[in-house]
Amino acid sequence: MAKAEAKNNESELEPTVTGEEAKLAGKVFSNESEDNLQVTIEKKLRALYNLQLIDSHVDKIRIVRGELPLEVQDLEDEIAGLDTRVEKYTLETDSLSNQIIEKEAAIKESQAMIKKYQEQQMNVRNNREYDSISKELEFQSLEIQLSEKRIKEFSFKLENIKVEIEKSQAILDERKNDLAIKKSELEDIIIDTENEETELLAKSKANQKFVEERMVVAYQRIRKNARNGLAVVKIERDSCGGCFNKIPPQHQLDIRMHKKIIVCEYCGRILVDDAIAEAVE
Repeated sequence: MAKAEAKNNESELEPTVTGEEAKLAGKVFSNESEDNLQVTIEKKLRALYNLQLIDSHVDKIRIVRGELPLEVQDLEDEIAGLDTRVEKYTLETDSLSNQIIEKEAAIKESQAMIKKYQEQQMNVRNNREYDSISKELEFQSLEIQLSEKRIKEFSFKLENIKVEIEKSQAILDERKNDLAIKKSELEDIIIDTENEETELLAKSKANQKFVEERMVVAYQRIRKNARNGLAVVKIERDSCGGCFNKIPPQHQLDIRMHKKIIVCEYCGRILVDDAIAEAVE
């Protein structure tokens, strides 16, 4: 009686899967009954390895697609920077042009004052008035020279900025053209891979049904920490297929027995043997 109760409790811990879910999971469970399935350790290992193959395929799709969004984002950022630069240059040219106009107006005003003072100088009554007007004439002449110097400086800056605007605008037009091409490529890739990715993600979820939630969480954590996204690997040449460290013979025997899920003591990846891999691939 106690043994029967223990067996029933053990059965309750195993995730049950419908025949429809098994069918969606793919080749790994293609020979299973349409009735509910009691998932053994071997089936869990097969489901995990199949899950790894599916997720690795999704990773490849996202890598191909993933580089383009980054390139598109980089181009958009560069274009935004170039737009800001051109806008800044444009504002600076407007400011310099206004300053040139102001200095030209100041020159005309000084010339008018010089003409006025020269007329007054013809009618002075004493040396004091003459000296005072002469100083004003000298001051206005210096003002004209200073304004002319500033106009030259502003004009030189203006020409340099116009050259920079032309360069920046040429680069901007080129980047906008590159962006249009990259966006078109990205849209084409998304259209080509979206359906395939959706199907693979559905298969991935179906395979997760054969493994208890805590194991799926552990699998996803290992994948996240692994550089190549591999959480389940085969034994290759007596070594872990993920970190390539040697696996002790006793551990290899335990792995081939399919009695428990064994992880690499070095990298923490879940290990399977060729029999599991051949049943899935």
